[in-house]
Amino acid sequence: MGKGFYIVLLLMMWWLAATGQVVTSDTVVADTAVRLNKFQRVKEQVMERIQEKMNEPYDTVRDGTYWWRAMKHGKVDLTGKTINYPKFLRFAWRVYKWGDKAFNSYDSAYVVGTGKNWKLILNSNNWIDSYMGEPFAGTWAEMHSNITSNVGVQLSFMAVSMGITIGISDLIHGGTKSKKLDFSFTCARFSADAYYMENTRPATVLIKDKVSGEKMTFHDFGGFQRKSYGMSAYYIFNNRRYAQAAAYCFSKYQRRSAGSLIAGIRLLHRDMSINVQELPDFVREQLPPGEELPRFLYNDYCVMVGYGYNWVLGKKWLLNVTLAPYTGYRRMLATQHEDLASDWSVNLRARLGVVYNHKKFFMGLQSYADIHRYKSEQHHFLGSLIDCTVMAGIRF
Repeated sequence: MGKGFYIVLLLMMWWLAATGQVVTSDTVVADTAVRLNKFQRVKEQVMERIQEKMNEPYDTVRDGTYWWRAMKHGKVDLTGKTINYPKFLRFAWRVYKWGDKAFNSYDSAYVVGTGKNWKLILNSNNWIDSYMGEPFAGTWAEMHSNITSNVGVQLSFMAVSMGITIGISDLIHGGTKSKKLDFSFTCARFSADAYYMENTRPATVLIKDKVSGEKMTFHDFGGFQRKSYGMSAYYIFNNRRYAQAAAYCFSKYQRRSAGSLIAGIRLLHRDMSINVQELPDFVREQLPPGEELPRFLYNDYCVMVGYGYNWVLGKKWLLNVTLAPYTGYRRMLATQHEDLASDWSVNLRARLGVVYNHKKFFMGLQSYADIHRYKSEQHHFLGSLIDCTVMAGIRF
């Protein structure tokens, strides 16, 4: 998992002790109580100061700027007819209310809101990419990157979030060998996400001669460069009873188990190449004479159909599994022997989410695997990006 995993794990253990879920000794309990009492006092002081500020007297004359004075004192009522709100603000409010009702309403017997708009989350993200197949006839090869570990903190308000991530692997080894950015948006009716991944981190390589059975394994191969980015958007059909956000955004509670068919599109760009000159001499000697490893550069335009299900386990646990195959048109972007022609793209995306809720606190494990297949007359392989994130957070 990487060192970042253990950092977040320790934080979660501390949180469990603080909420009474783990008791190790009287001393730990006493120390925890002191910390909680101090936090509670600070929170109460801040809330008192905010309340005092809001209760201060202010000019209540209903002129053109009254709406701003009222808003600063918490007297917001955009439905009120006696307050002269700016036209744009009223329009934005009506659009928000329409969108919230049309795209984010649930059957309350199955899904309810958390009652909080803010979330503060600590997370540890760990991921690898791997490839296996036949680069040449009669030769089997496997390549697995070293694990990339990041730790970060994220602050969210409703559907908007900001965060910062530190690469533990890069801090330890020096330099930037990998980049991965993620974006996602989820409401009741649909979900969308996008990512960018670039990785030159050393890989472990296994090469096997399928005729003789001879195997060669070597580590820290630095000549494997890969980059990919893409986006997906899909509609959730059973959106009244199934909440994807309960498993992956922590913004809803799933009260009863439910699932849904999902369907949408997925667009991808992939670029992979291997520098043969960086292979060890004994490996290059095994390659067919005059053979060159091609550059795999292509775009995928796919239709995605799948199914997601939320299992409610007791009052505090939630388990989600989502499987979504996607297939479509592949357009090659590099000249590669017989690969000049485009081909069908066949892929699979799988997601797993586990959530534990305890009042305003929560913990989660989120993992996904994105598996894609490449096949031509001379080459074929399966590639995968496997990602695992553990997190702990608080709603307020």
